Amino acid sequence: MTRLFGSLLPVEMLALWLADSLLSFIVIYLLLLPSGASVMGAAGLHPATANLAAVLAVTIGLTALAIGLYRPEICLRARRLLVNTLAAGVAAFPAILAACLAFGFDVAHLMGSDRLGLGRVLMAWLACLLATRAAFSIVCHHGLLDRPVLLIGSGARAARARAALTGEARGFFRLAASVPPADAPSAPQVRMGGRRRIWGIVVAGPVDAALPDAEVQRWRAAGVRVLSDAEFEEQHLGRIDLEALRPGEFRAAVRPPDRPVDAFLRRLFDVVISLAVLALTAPLLLLTALAIKLDDSGPIFYRQERVGLSGRPFMLLKFRSMRVDAEAGSGPTWAANDDPRVTRAGRFIRRLRIDEVPQIFNVLQGTMSFVGPRPERPHFVRQLEAVLPGYRDRSVVKPGITGWAQVNFPYAASVEDARIKLGYDLYYIKHRSLMLDLSILLATVRVILFQEGAR
Repeated sequence: MTRLFGSLLPVEMLALWLADSLLSFIVIYLLLLPSGASVMGAAGLHPATANLAAVLAVTIGLTALAIGLYRPEICLRARRLLVNTLAAGVAAFPAILAACLAFGFDVAHLMGSDRLGLGRVLMAWLACLLATRAAFSIVCHHGLLDRPVLLIGSGARAARARAALTGEARGFFRLAASVPPADAPSAPQVRMGGRRRIWGIVVAGPVDAALPDAEVQRWRAAGVRVLSDAEFEEQHLGRIDLEALRPGEFRAAVRPPDRPVDAFLRRLFDVVISLAVLALTAPLLLLTALAIKLDDSGPIFYRQERVGLSGRPFMLLKFRSMRVDAEAGSGPTWAANDDPRVTRAGRFIRRLRIDEVPQIFNVLQGTMSFVGPRPERPHFVRQLEAVLPGYRDRSVVKPGITGWAQVNFPYAASVEDARIKLGYDLYYIKHRSLMLDLSILLATVRVILFQEGAR
């Protein structure tokens, strides 16, 4: 993993995105070059064509990023890769038109006299994508991106660390060996198959409590990373290890930004994004309101008490997706797949997350941010605070419509699900930045498009 403007990115995926963008720029530049013009003029590239090619390559690349083409779990699965590639190609069409209008390029010239110019650009991008993915598959097949890891530890904590290493595809980690502390090797030349040195050592617990400092320094001097299981989860999986979190430790270490300029920029970000989404979705919101009214003639909106900043309650606004008397007999309950309380119109808008859009008015009101931990109901907050240490720490920032936990884990419908999502929420609070918020907004497009975690 590497950190770019505060956002956590796999190094392999960043390199793949750069390779795709560079190759796409070259191919699109050659495709758009005026007839008879030389590839390189006296002053270099043809300026107008190079500028347009750069805008198109970056626009398509960002669209592909939003659709999820740079998630390892998608890159390594042919079927998911094909589906996401087709979706990216469709989504890139309006994105290109919007970018051309924004930068003042002639859309009619781009379309060409036969109206196939934009289609040729997208086909060229697909060809570039196939070329880079073929090379990427060969590299992966030969294990050149593998990160062999030695796990030191025993017991339940080691089992959790082993599950984190073997269950996550996005870091290309491979468990080379697992040994108890007493059998840990005394030299860094641990090899995999007799030819590859390990990438790093993960200790199930504090490093200084399990290994002598001299041995740790010797490993690190040889280029082998030595991390505790908590450090590994935070640095490479993007979540906080709750098992290693002592009561009050997180709240003491993390504070929301207090500087007026930080608060102003975040508020400006919230307002601008909210107004833009509201303007783009206005026709859809009117159709949704009409569908809800025609479905069962009940109220269009639904107000529900949620817990916000510093534990203060507020009324969250949503499109109503359940029957009016949905919890009359049962009281507050987790949502479930094929929930019988959901109306026909509600089932559709919940899948596309349209029911969440009215929360924009909460953002404009100031009780929510666009990006942040999911606001929960007081009943569930009390329940989760009793069993999850650190759950109260979510309230040090405003809740959000979307968030790091929402784009990395599906809908939480149990205490155990809430435990996993809490690790992602605490990671976001600790590392939040405007660039991380932007990356979450891009990932939200994928979550909505492929209905990830919808119930």
